[in-house]
Amino acid sequence: MALSGSRLDDAARAGWLYYVAGNTQDQIAAKLGVSRQSAQRLVSLAVAEGLVKVRIDHPIGRCMELAQGLRDAFGLKFVEVVPTDPDSDSTTLGVAQSVAAEIEKWLSRPEPVVLAMGTGRTLKAAVEQLAAIECPQHKVVSLTGNIAPDGSAAYYNVVFTMADTVKSRSFPMPLPVIASSKAERDMLRAQAMVRPTLELAARADVTFVGIGDLGDQAPLFVDGFISADDLGRLQRAGAVGEIVGWAFDEHGRMIEGITNDRVASAAIPSRESGLVIAAAKGAAKLPGIAAALEGGLVNGLITDERTAERLLARQPKSLNGRT
Repeated sequence: MALSGSRLDDAARAGWLYYVAGNTQDQIAAKLGVSRQSAQRLVSLAVAEGLVKVRIDHPIGRCMELAQGLRDAFGLKFVEVVPTDPDSDSTTLGVAQSVAAEIEKWLSRPEPVVLAMGTGRTLKAAVEQLAAIECPQHKVVSLTGNIAPDGSAAYYNVVFTMADTVKSRSFPMPLPVIASSKAERDMLRAQAMVRPTLELAARADVTFVGIGDLGDQAPLFVDGFISADDLGRLQRAGAVGEIVGWAFDEHGRMIEGITNDRVASAAIPSRESGLVIAAAKGAAKLPGIAAALEGGLVNGLITDERTAERLLARQPKSLNGRT
């Protein structure tokens, strides 16, 4: 007898909670509102139906509905929505695994691809999930500098991490993340060894970026790339988020001056000729995600259910036309 879609949805959700989020069967039972025996059967069903591999290979109905809503609301070319674990405060769980799967799809293509990478905790967690792959036909280029303010390698620059498992041509950006002045930034970007990397990034076929919030615990500030004074000035100028260091306001417009004059990162690649996928979730990042979508800074998104619901709730009409 064929299983209903809702039954498979429940099995996929239980499988995700068990194999990806690391929940016990008692925890799954509590989260799904079923008995422990039912939770156990759902996990077993997920395995029996071939839904469980390295990742859950089943599109959960609610996630698909939310993904379509985001495509329609923001005119996106690519959307992936993963389940939310109600008891997890992780800012990467689920999203990182989905990003890894999408990166692997691109790297598995036989035709040459230019893949550009941003930086941040979500992307680093994603590339740590990648399986070893031989793909010398591809080029992987960093959008951001790889030098921290103290001269050390920037911890969340992911191109070096990728190089451990992805056997492609890698192009790190030989620059600081943020220069000490606009003049220094312009001088560094004009160097003969830097210009080709910037040009390569500009023609990326697919780009993966994180979205950083600009609250009081903004990653750019916590990681030492900008000062408390810089952060305060950005906040007063209306900045709500940043992508590879470029700060933008609630409408997705770039902030004039302040730290943007010193950002050494490449410009966000063209959304007309390529796919630019943001990977982000959570309440702190919500204003930045919404602004990036409104301003067309990205044309793809990987996020979780809760964030997707909140993004749609900010629209005049939410999913399926409900007010």
